[in-house]
Amino acid sequence: QVALVESGGGSVQTGGSLRLSCAASGLPVGETWMAWFRQATGKEREGVGIIYKSCDTFIMDSMKGRFTISRDNDKNVVYLQMSNLKPEDTAKYYCAAQRDELRGGLMAPSTYNIWGPGTQVTVSP
Repeated sequence: QVALVESGGGSVQTGGSLRLSCAASGLPVGETWMAWFRQATGKEREGVGIIYKSCDTFIMDSMKGRFTISRDNDKNVVYLQMSNLKPEDTAKYYCAAQRDELRGGLMAPSTYNIWGPGTQVTVSP
């Protein structure tokens, strides 16, 4: 059974750091398009970044320099390292996957067909 489970969320102060994990089962992260999204209360889900099968990464401009994505193929886990966090980063963070070729926008939620339940990140002023 294919599943994604995020962990590592929590509450931090402005300027703090968190590392989120996305543990995958039933699909190898090294052979899958893996992405991170976030959704703040009352807002649409927005893309954070993606790690390609090649291990190259893409991070949205607003988070570039503060967020990085990596993976551990042996553990079958994808990470989102977040630093210098700001209150506007407060959201529920989701891991998403697409095993087939991407047929939509890199950061369009509809491009991905496997989702985790999410983990909450709260950044206080």
